[in-house]
Amino acid sequence: MTLAPMIAAPGANAAAIPAVGYGTMLFPEPERAVELISHALEYGYRHIDTARKYGTEQWVGEAIRASDLQREEIWITTKVTEENAKADDFTRSLDTSLKTMGLDYVDLLLIHWPQPSVPLKETLSALARAKRHGLTRHIGLSNFTIALLDEAVAKCPEPLVTNQIEYHCYINQERLIAACRKHDLLITGHAPLARGAMLDDPVITEIAAAHSKTPAQVALRWTVQQPGIGVVPRALEFSEIEENIAIFNFALSEEEMQRIGALRGRHLRVIDPEERRPAWDKP
Repeated sequence: MTLAPMIAAPGANAAAIPAVGYGTMLFPEPERAVELISHALEYGYRHIDTARKYGTEQWVGEAIRASDLQREEIWITTKVTEENAKADDFTRSLDTSLKTMGLDYVDLLLIHWPQPSVPLKETLSALARAKRHGLTRHIGLSNFTIALLDEAVAKCPEPLVTNQIEYHCYINQERLIAACRKHDLLITGHAPLARGAMLDDPVITEIAAAHSKTPAQVALRWTVQQPGIGVVPRALEFSEIEENIAIFNFALSEEEMQRIGALRGRHLRVIDPEERRPAWDKP
């Protein structure tokens, strides 16, 4: 069993999030979902990332109940979809999420995507109210650009702790990461393996061979070795679940970090839904 270390940032509302979580977006075989989430918990994952839009909250709840772990040992992140950005809809969405998972609270609640048709201040007020009412311990954002991030920090009545963004070694997010750090926010990287895009890259495979690790482990290690950044990779096999968290018994050299970092010039974005994407920041 491997336990991921916690990541924390100065001023981040005392939030400390496990550096590796288990992402639950898109289960091609839903009948295996509870089994996979349960295995992640058994193997040492203490952060489960879900969302109302994913349709996986029921399975997350079932896996938690089947676990021998106490509720306070597990960090649960969920998100309110942009379709529910209005205050009343936001509140109902969170209530549905909690009932679906069978929980009294989540550890982190995120605005899943920006919603330009609803004033951001209204959505942020509902987000902050959920925290004040004890329905979530911490609050944050997901898929927010620099301008939207600055606006959210200025308008949110409660401290934000993270911006969950697509981040891996094939995308250049340096300017957005710098903006998050300016506001003392943690970064949570979703799609940290770019859905496998970099796993055959000769730079990655060469470094992996040098460390007797897999390409996925090297790609994930590159991300979490950067200050204040965690990841929530998805895995659909027990072996992948175990592989993705076994990245804390080695370290990449500065030269290796730079070689992998140079791959960001590809600027591959694998999650880019046309119907709701904001105007992405330029590298």
